[in-house]
Amino acid sequence: MTAHLVRVRSRLALHAHRKVRGLLEGQYAAAQAGRGTELEDLRDYVRGDDVGDLDWKASARTGSLLVRRYRAERRHTVLLVVSTGREMAALNDVGVPKRRVAVLVAGVLGQLALGHGDRVGLVHGHAGGAAQLPPRTGEVHLERCLAAAHDATREDGPPGDLVGLLEHVARTVRRRSIAVVVTDDVPLATDGELPAALTSVLRRLAAQHEVLLVTVADLDPTRATTAPLVDVGSGARLPAWLLDDPHLAVQYAAADATDAARLQRALDRLGVPHERVPDEEGAVAAVLRLLERQRRGRR
Repeated sequence: MTAHLVRVRSRLALHAHRKVRGLLEGQYAAAQAGRGTELEDLRDYVRGDDVGDLDWKASARTGSLLVRRYRAERRHTVLLVVSTGREMAALNDVGVPKRRVAVLVAGVLGQLALGHGDRVGLVHGHAGGAAQLPPRTGEVHLERCLAAAHDATREDGPPGDLVGLLEHVARTVRRRSIAVVVTDDVPLATDGELPAALTSVLRRLAAQHEVLLVTVADLDPTRATTAPLVDVGSGARLPAWLLDDPHLAVQYAAADATDAARLQRALDRLGVPHERVPDEEGAVAAVLRLLERQRRGRR
């Protein structure tokens, strides 16, 4: 077994005494509608739906376009949607590149899916475009997915483009999937809400797929352990006095907590389960909380 999956499985093994494996199995929430043979229900057409799913007779009766949804097959598709902009190559609070945390989260969810006999695919991208690996089974394929996401994230690469990445998924992935989006911290608009473009694409994606969102926390510049500090996104050097101002540290923590609460409320309104992961140590616990949020939401 190669490097990324070894790290994923070692993290799971560290939590084995807490019965994490059993919890993962119990909290796994599969999509309830998808490409199957038994009709589940009808819902309104959403831009991006396959026109082959339109129920023309029902649409004629109601006067609005309706698409057929079918009861899901036993085997599901888990799609790892990983933002690979250069911001994800930045360090977190413990000096680890955020891409390591992102790959670990994706790996834990991918390993869980494989354990249930599901297929795992990958879509990754940044402002320079998106790429994908088709859903398949097997740990060799999962390792290939994790390596592709890891290697595509470089400090000298293009910036992230979460909206563009999600639009690519909504446009190209037709089969209903469990889409696990892993990205860096999501900046809010000036009014404290999600940007309109991101809200729109998340709403569209949630109509097509089961969507779960994991954000990897940014570095707190007031707690950095190394200097000089350089912003990976802009290349600008941050002043060293950020490390020596306790009042600024308190203010930064308060502002960060406020933004995190606003983001959570906005995603709750969209019905998108979300967890924020600060580091590798908290990755498995965050996955458990994420799946529990999805399970509660389906009730």
